[in-house]
Amino acid sequence: MKATVIYGERDIRLEEVPDPVLSTGGDAIVRVVAACVCGSDLWPYRGVTATKEPHRIGHEFVGIVEEIGPDVSTVKVGDFVIAPFYDCDNTCVNCRNGVSFSCLHLVPWGEKDDMGGFADGAQGERVRVPHADGTLVATAEVPDDALIPGLLTLSDVLGTGHHAAVSAGVTAGSTVVVVGDGAVGLCAILASKRLGASRIVAMSRHADRQAVAREFGATDIIEERGDEGVAAVQALFDGIGADCVLECVGTKESMDQAIRSTRPGGMVGYVGVPNGGAELPIRSLFGRNVGVNGGVASVRGYIEELLPEVLSGQLNPGRVFDLELPLSEVAEAYAAMDERRAIKVLLRP
Repeated sequence: MKATVIYGERDIRLEEVPDPVLSTGGDAIVRVVAACVCGSDLWPYRGVTATKEPHRIGHEFVGIVEEIGPDVSTVKVGDFVIAPFYDCDNTCVNCRNGVSFSCLHLVPWGEKDDMGGFADGAQGERVRVPHADGTLVATAEVPDDALIPGLLTLSDVLGTGHHAAVSAGVTAGSTVVVVGDGAVGLCAILASKRLGASRIVAMSRHADRQAVAREFGATDIIEERGDEGVAAVQALFDGIGADCVLECVGTKESMDQAIRSTRPGGMVGYVGVPNGGAELPIRSLFGRNVGVNGGVASVRGYIEELLPEVLSGQLNPGRVFDLELPLSEVAEAYAAMDERRAIKVLLRP
């Protein structure tokens, strides 16, 4: 089959790789219907995260189950399934505590599992799922093609945006600022609206992303950054800042922007993958009574909650995909996101 391999900085290739095979009883093979490029994939693409050797890449996909092992009971051949951006058993103590990304048997896509098998990267034609019962969520029927983009967001960005909002304590009447206008930031706006926020500020400098932010529920747009951005936020909220600020980028600058935009006693929900020297100023947080909560989103635990609203059309997170390409053009997909010509690129094998 064909699958995406990253060789190094700005070196993405589609190559012939071995077909996945069942090997451990509890696994399944899924034919990928749609995958995508994530903002976090850009860190190795840009060389910020070193690529020591060529390896498979991609961690978001939906598809059709083609084969199952004899121990699989929750999905069957022919099911349309959504996979979170990691494989988990969904039964260990960490999964039961709501942090399935810390599963004791976690398998990242594109790596070997602890049973001797291989979990294919998502940007390919097929994926072997080591823990099919714990990982995959099946829909009642194969959905219409128009729903595929929205369902694909459940693999990562919608659940991650939701995690930012939940971590910051967004509830009915909350005032919210979202730092970051990528797919996760836009989904954080959508999640905040869903949770009842009364005012939502999108920090964005890009007209196309501002338009999606407005559609998702943003009431205000702030283009300024740094001290000017903080002053603009405070001017909207009684000179003190917002109740909840959602950090969806992962850089030192974005975290600083988020913390300083939060009112005393407020909360930062952070989900941006940390890069660029991001760190917490404990003394400042302590003195202003600003809390910080978040981390890697355990999106497997959010899929069933959000799925009905995506299927019904109540939520339309698929709007974050503004470019669709065949898998054969995966290198262009990375370039388009790197150059900010696209918010998020959907790939069709």
